Amino acid sequence: MKKVSIFWFRRDLRIEDNHGLFQALSGPFPVLPIFIFDQAILSRLPTKHDGRVEFIHKALETLKSLICQQGGDILIHHDHPIRVFEKLTQEFDIQRIYLNHDHEKYAIKRDEEIKQLANSKNIGFYTFKDHMIFEKNELLSGQGTPYTVFTPYANKWKDRLNREPLTIFPSGSLTNYVDLKFDFPSLESIGFAPSGLIFPEKMVSDKLIQAYQSLRDFPATQGTSRLSVHLRFGTISIRSLVSQAHGLSETWLNELIWRDFYFNILFHFPHISNSLAFRKDYDQIQWRNNEAEFEAWKHGKTGYPLVDAGMRELNQTGFMHNRVRMVVASFLVKHLLIDWRWGETYFAEKLLDFDFSANNGGWQWAAGSGCDAAPYFRVFNPSLQAKKFDPELNYIKKWVPEFQELSYVNPIVNHEFARNRVLEVYKKALGK
Repeated sequence: MKKVSIFWFRRDLRIEDNHGLFQALSGPFPVLPIFIFDQAILSRLPTKHDGRVEFIHKALETLKSLICQQGGDILIHHDHPIRVFEKLTQEFDIQRIYLNHDHEKYAIKRDEEIKQLANSKNIGFYTFKDHMIFEKNELLSGQGTPYTVFTPYANKWKDRLNREPLTIFPSGSLTNYVDLKFDFPSLESIGFAPSGLIFPEKMVSDKLIQAYQSLRDFPATQGTSRLSVHLRFGTISIRSLVSQAHGLSETWLNELIWRDFYFNILFHFPHISNSLAFRKDYDQIQWRNNEAEFEAWKHGKTGYPLVDAGMRELNQTGFMHNRVRMVVASFLVKHLLIDWRWGETYFAEKLLDFDFSANNGGWQWAAGSGCDAAPYFRVFNPSLQAKKFDPELNYIKKWVPEFQELSYVNPIVNHEFARNRVLEVYKKALGK
């Protein structure tokens, strides 16, 4: 058998500026690219119309076409990764396995299992940084400890970037692929069906980036890039976006830095993967967890138009505007006193751009339990938020057309009552 290297695509579904792919294609052996629809992950999804699986499938179609133009192809499996690699070692003379880092709890365990298999068969195992600018221990405080507050982290991040220009990896121009062709599985063959969702474009204009600071908080305005799903699955390079943002908008660049920040929080404080609060004393809060109110929140029937609009947008599109995310999360936790983990789990099911570290970070921020959280006593007033950020009611009218009619539900809780209640509960739990 011909000696080959494997490159394993995961959350990096592109050939341009792909660090691990560049290293593989620059190596001494022709490269066999693979992707695995991981049964351990897919089996847990609550619907067969999951938009994320469809997005990945479409991204793989594009990837296959580009790799074929370079003389190779991609081998796609639907199985558990360890079984796939055991099979591959029997079918190919594998010399090296290349992949990019993934810091999530399951991914670490999975990759360690593959590494042990590779070691047992004397196969080289190489991993690289790709979906972050700075990772692990690359950015630490002067005391050598991880940052837990965003602003000093961001300042250090920008200072280091200015001193160390980004490396762009020209992986898209390399052609050292294995000369084999493979079938491409249909979405239905892996047990899924089209979601009906519309996926955003993989580009952002300089004009939008420059206007981002002034437009980003208004959900009725096309003021955000909608690139988060592309960043989640690596169909676009974080390095290319940082290069584009640099000098155009400090505010938009900060959004990219928040990604790195939450990834690093997950790396340094892995206990958050176990459904624990970053600030452990917040696990003492006595949640009400009213299931009927949770259902009303999920389906956009709380009687608060901005909250309901956000939840309906999420349910219908897989997306929610960031300002609205903060309002609906605060409402669930503070107004209804429902455990933030319930909301985190629901967002994990619905968001096209679901990424554990950012989702967890956002929910813990809303609950006050996170590393760089909103003060526990900050309680968004959804009505005032609507007046401030949707003054023409265009966003609300789009998603809650009945909000001015008698058929619209009454608020399920009074704002002032809810605010006083949550402050008492938090004070008691935190000993304030």
